[in-house]
Amino acid sequence: MRVLESCVLLAALCGSALSANAGSILSLRREFTPKLKLASLQSPLVPKAQEVQRLRGGSEKRVYHFGKGGTDGDQSMRNVLGGKGSNLAEMAKIGLSVPPGFTITTETCADYNDNGKKLPDGLWDQVMDGIAGIEKQMEMKFGDSSKPLLISVRSGAAVSMPGMMDTVLNLGLNDEVVEGLAKIAGERFAYDSYRRLLDMFGDVVMGVHHSHFEEVLEELKEEKGVDLDNELDAEALKELVSRFKEVYKTQGKKFPDSAEEQLKLAVQAVFDSWDSDRAKSYREINQITGLMGTAVTVQSMVFGNLGPTSGTGVLFSRNPSTGENKLYGEYLINAQGEDVVAGIRTPNPISILEEDIAEAYKELLENVNTLEMHYKDMQDIEFTIQDKKLFMLQCRSGKRTGPAAVRIAVDMFKEGIVTKDKALTMVEAGHLDQLLHPQFADEKAYKDRVIGRGLPASPGAAVGQIVFSPEEAEAFKLQGGAAILVRAETSPEDVNGMHASEGILTQRGGMTSHAAVVARGWGKTCVCGVSELQVDDKGRTFTLNGRMFKSGDWVSLNGNTGEVIAGKEPLAPPTISGDLGTFMGWVDEKRKLQVFTNADTPEDAAEARRNGAQGIGLVRTEHMFFASDDRLKAVRQMIMAETESSRKVALDKLLPFQRSDFEGIFTAMDGCPVTIRLLDPPLHEFLPNGEMKDVCQMMADELKIPVESVLEKIHKLHEVNPMLGLRGCRLGIVHPEISEMQARAIIEAALNVQENGVKPIPDIMIPLVGSVKELQHQANLVRATAEKVFAERGKKVAYRVGTMIEIPRAALMAGEVAKVADFFSFGTNDLTQMTFGYSRDDVATFLPTYLTNNIVPNDPFQVLDRQGVGQLIKMAVENGKAANPNLKCGICGEHGGEPSSIEFVNGVGLDYVSCSPFRVPIARLAAAQAVVKSQ
Repeated sequence: MRVLESCVLLAALCGSALSANAGSILSLRREFTPKLKLASLQSPLVPKAQEVQRLRGGSEKRVYHFGKGGTDGDQSMRNVLGGKGSNLAEMAKIGLSVPPGFTITTETCADYNDNGKKLPDGLWDQVMDGIAGIEKQMEMKFGDSSKPLLISVRSGAAVSMPGMMDTVLNLGLNDEVVEGLAKIAGERFAYDSYRRLLDMFGDVVMGVHHSHFEEVLEELKEEKGVDLDNELDAEALKELVSRFKEVYKTQGKKFPDSAEEQLKLAVQAVFDSWDSDRAKSYREINQITGLMGTAVTVQSMVFGNLGPTSGTGVLFSRNPSTGENKLYGEYLINAQGEDVVAGIRTPNPISILEEDIAEAYKELLENVNTLEMHYKDMQDIEFTIQDKKLFMLQCRSGKRTGPAAVRIAVDMFKEGIVTKDKALTMVEAGHLDQLLHPQFADEKAYKDRVIGRGLPASPGAAVGQIVFSPEEAEAFKLQGGAAILVRAETSPEDVNGMHASEGILTQRGGMTSHAAVVARGWGKTCVCGVSELQVDDKGRTFTLNGRMFKSGDWVSLNGNTGEVIAGKEPLAPPTISGDLGTFMGWVDEKRKLQVFTNADTPEDAAEARRNGAQGIGLVRTEHMFFASDDRLKAVRQMIMAETESSRKVALDKLLPFQRSDFEGIFTAMDGCPVTIRLLDPPLHEFLPNGEMKDVCQMMADELKIPVESVLEKIHKLHEVNPMLGLRGCRLGIVHPEISEMQARAIIEAALNVQENGVKPIPDIMIPLVGSVKELQHQANLVRATAEKVFAERGKKVAYRVGTMIEIPRAALMAGEVAKVADFFSFGTNDLTQMTFGYSRDDVATFLPTYLTNNIVPNDPFQVLDRQGVGQLIKMAVENGKAANPNLKCGICGEHGGEPSSIEFVNGVGLDYVSCSPFRVPIARLAAAQAVVKSQ
């Protein structure tokens, strides 16, 4: 969890004051409002080569300082100092009130892990020099009871990973120091800080689970007759400290009295958290690779738990759920940061902070606007107020939902804060994906089934079955189910279950709690803080407003309103309008690549066109054969035929089906190219599944032929490796009547719709070509068939014949192939399979190990392999267009909708990409962003 608190015991406590720097803060004329962030687009995931070389190539500098005494780093050093460290340095440089501290580099984390979990030589001297610098600025002493300096140790990688790594606060306390602190700041504050340290240090550093301390705390509150932690008085907190020490003893641990030892163990614990299960899962889920490790920020503490004029909070400069230009956040009076993010106490909305501490609120507004204008993005900010004095503890580009990302990008351009090109980079593919998810069909229809309301922490609609543990949620997803994860409150350990769930429902927690922040980042619907919700994890039930629900019951969540609804509520498809329509207009102005779709039915084609598709890059004719029993029966009759004439009888039955399908698709895509691939898969795929005996009997009954004939034909069709056998163009060469039927269906359908005023643009694609002569054979057949139809009908229609490049040899021979082809379509699924020699169906047996050991950086069937497959594509395009300047080139594999793959093909001369209908808007955005990045 993000801890807002990090900082230093105020010098004011010891009689020295820090200046507010209020005069250096610009007051900006605009309405104050929070904005959302796109971290992964803001900073590269892989450190720049020169930065790594500079660090690893001899420089021993591992510690970078920030504060009024001088600041070494800045925001450009994100890869070295992590997001937290670089932004703290930047805030200090522009004059904001930042408690002094220093950051240990990400490279040090890498060295620590490489060296068997040992701190590198020379590091600790630099760390203690950094502590001396903080002591000098604060006029305090770390581990000294007369002027006690307390510090925090926090994580921070180059890419934001909220809650996934560890933090320790209040380091420097022991039995002696706490008494000195009590004399300066009061007993209640001192022992409250001490018990927090014992709890957090035990959990993070010593391996004593937080639940042990939580049980003791709850017992004491019950004994004292109070509900909240901040209602315990000083004597009760002293007793709590004593009991917490007993927890250490019962767990066989000893809390270290030495402040320096506390610091060293805490630094090591933060480094260790880089490889924690939750951190590794988060990186895997979010496809974060190439990072060296986490930086560690050591900073003097400032305290929000000093009393009624102190507090702590989190805010976004714009609403992270909707994008509205209005401050969005929460705070607590007399609290430390973990109280806000953990959801232990329900915080107050940031809008009423002015009523509690007006001076700090005014400065906070100024700082928020300074940071937003400086970073030119919506900011996620953590702050602490100590005795009316504001301290800025962290800023970063804020995680946001899809609707918010689009609105923020559009608004910030209109406000003159960013350019249109910058606005295009502020929306990620995942954001558009969220916007394209369904919402509830009719919100009025379920009002009588609303069983409770909470905070609308992450928007959208979620429908699923109740589960009470992350493990249950993961199991549901593996079985193809939809889960709603119900928890009293979530923690970072729940990350896998949260990702596997459709939605998240919690009893406690606010709009900036762990559940809310993580859910928004993933586009998961989340309703938090349903105070009436009573969760029984052991009984696997929850009760809400008098009704009990058990594991497996259906519920629906409205993340826009915070409503919890009993049962399954119908969903409706999304639409592109408003800010999204404006934004996508900018996208289309910028991109150079056309975006086509892969569609096999008129319905899919129509959906893709609504999403902005400019054509169809792949119609898989074999999919049409499964549309009805009559079609499948005719296909099987064709397969069983022993002669060409009997095969043509079956094909004559298929012809009207194919022609009708093509008419529907041409009509849906009126005026747009439609690329139709002739029959590609091996024939065995059309046979029934099951035991050989049963299959033979079924086929015999269906086709009214002897079982022995079926068995004999199946034996003839048997291939050791059918995916490299009789399929694609080979099928059309061995059985030319199949290609003739399909070509006739395409041309006749085009002529029919043309008579009805539709403009068909058929592109006929020959699959699996490996030699020029294969293409020549099939292209000649298609053209001859077209001429026959033209002669019969007395009319013509324009068409093109091309090929799918999916065999490496075809890519190598592209210059010759292009002399025959009108277009190339790169089938990157098979091209990847044949280039790597990986079976796509069997790759799961070894690919996870390859990814873990960095043998391959990504799944090559999801992200295009630039070094191998990519080079084949690049070479084929160059040679093909050199031989045929009018050659049209595109890709139609899974990679056609993947943003980084689109970025690559944008630079190698392709004309279009083709993807599934629902990924068309994402491909449009990726194509525009590719142009921006290339400029």
